[in-house]
Amino acid sequence: MKLYLRLLQYVKPYVGRVIAALICLALTAGLTAAGMYLIKPVMDKILGNPDHVQALFYLKLVPLAIILTYLLKGFSTYGQDYLINYIGNRIIMDVRNQLYAHLLDLDMSFFQSQRSGLLISRITNDVTQMQAAVSNVLGQFMGSMLTIGGLIGLLFYLDWKMACIALFVFPVAVYPVIYIGKSLRKLSHQSQSKMADLTTVLHESIAGVRVVKAFTMEKKEIQRFKGELQRFFDLTMRALRKTAISSPLMEFIGSLGVSIMIVWAGSRVITSGYTAGTFFAFIGGLASLYPQVKTLAGINNTIQQALAAGQRVFELLDSPPTIKDHADAVDVHGVKKKVDFKHVWFSYQPGRPVLRDVHFSIPAGKVLAIVGRSGAGKTTMADLIPRFADVEKGSIAIDGHDIRWISLKSLRGMIGVVTQETILFNETIRNNIAYGRPEATQAEVEAAARAANAHEFILHAKHGYETMIGERGVKLSGGQRQRLAIARAILKNPPILVLDEATSALDTESERLVQDALIRLMAHRTTFVIAHRLSTVQHADRIIVLDEGKIVESGRHQELLKKKGLYAKLVKLQFLAAKGSKA
Repeated sequence: MKLYLRLLQYVKPYVGRVIAALICLALTAGLTAAGMYLIKPVMDKILGNPDHVQALFYLKLVPLAIILTYLLKGFSTYGQDYLINYIGNRIIMDVRNQLYAHLLDLDMSFFQSQRSGLLISRITNDVTQMQAAVSNVLGQFMGSMLTIGGLIGLLFYLDWKMACIALFVFPVAVYPVIYIGKSLRKLSHQSQSKMADLTTVLHESIAGVRVVKAFTMEKKEIQRFKGELQRFFDLTMRALRKTAISSPLMEFIGSLGVSIMIVWAGSRVITSGYTAGTFFAFIGGLASLYPQVKTLAGINNTIQQALAAGQRVFELLDSPPTIKDHADAVDVHGVKKKVDFKHVWFSYQPGRPVLRDVHFSIPAGKVLAIVGRSGAGKTTMADLIPRFADVEKGSIAIDGHDIRWISLKSLRGMIGVVTQETILFNETIRNNIAYGRPEATQAEVEAAARAANAHEFILHAKHGYETMIGERGVKLSGGQRQRLAIARAILKNPPILVLDEATSALDTESERLVQDALIRLMAHRTTFVIAHRLSTVQHADRIIVLDEGKIVESGRHQELLKKKGLYAKLVKLQFLAAKGSKA
């Protein structure tokens, strides 16, 4: 019940339309009962009336009443259907917007622990199923309940004794509906989880189609998809079997009730002068009543499935962001003195630190290079600066301000990030470059592209800066994608730069040109450069060498070479690898 009440809270902004819909529902219910009642004057006042003058009068009056009744019912039915669907779709739009906004507010550790297919499934499939809980309750459920109320009132008006007997069957009909609904909710939860698995397989195989084809694993992926689809199908069929039994069960119970009423009412017509009009009106009302109860059974099944989806959605909405602004957070818009890492510790799993007592300072406007073997913790350091994750012990400070006490908006606003994984959007080249500054002029966009050595290839694109690049920039080469990402960071013009393998996807010539541009760009900016290709960090003001999360060496390029430590070893290995590739 709490889950349903929480879902219905989304109805509050549309309470005016809800009231209008309920009025339409009440009109439809009342007019349905009125339509059944009109059977009585047809039988008693027209067909069975010995007074021909009176019969002719009712022959003119009753058809007009029938036409007017069903005309008004048509208008009220249209009104209720439109309003209910409007409310349902608006609520689903609100839930999706809230869910998406909440997702983007969660920290990086959440996304690292969740499958993308599951998150996509919750925003698409689960939220869609939640709509049924709103639309069906406001529409079919309330409509059926009001119609049932109107028809029951008609039955009691016509014959209260027979009405009591008819309603005796109701509890018998309701029990199997409740039982089936409970089991359906459980099956629906399992089915929606399986749909998330199916979405994950689709996402992985489509995103990694290049790898699938390169390793000729199409058959394996097809079998994997078939397996997940079969499991989803099996769960769906189990749910359908339970849903399918509801309808014939309700029909059978209804037929028992109607049969009993026919025997009872028919005997009264024969023996006690019970009018045929009352008989047929009662049977008509009763016959209209049981389909409404049957509808309630279907609504209950749908609602149980919707509540299972709602439970999954609210679980996601209730996941709190761990990276958020401190109550006393301040805005900082530049680096005047230095950036400090003060005895920083960090781990993704308890007891397994990735960074161990990292301690250093970088003066404003200087370039710090961070090198080391794969897995040494270089990218983790880069993620800590814009607070994609928070330190466990120690602190990171900008001009003495702990970044945890700097507002996220201002902190990330003064940091430009270019990662080793180039993320672009299915937009125009111009919009991708201007992603951080959508208000930038065309001249500013082009200047950033020139600085990143991207202007020339952009001009050769089909529509220049207005060329669509496809999902994740699939229409561009790896080097072109990386240069657009660099141009995006250049246009943002931040006081702090984080370049995580920023030139890893460039060929030698493009790397040289972009490196020259980056050196000019970094002249008055505090820059963290993370690179495996050590040739890109030789001119850094300071190089720190990480090994197993610790700083093991620190200095300039030539100083570290003379030490003949880990840095010199890494340089030698890269030199030999480069020499071997040329041979």
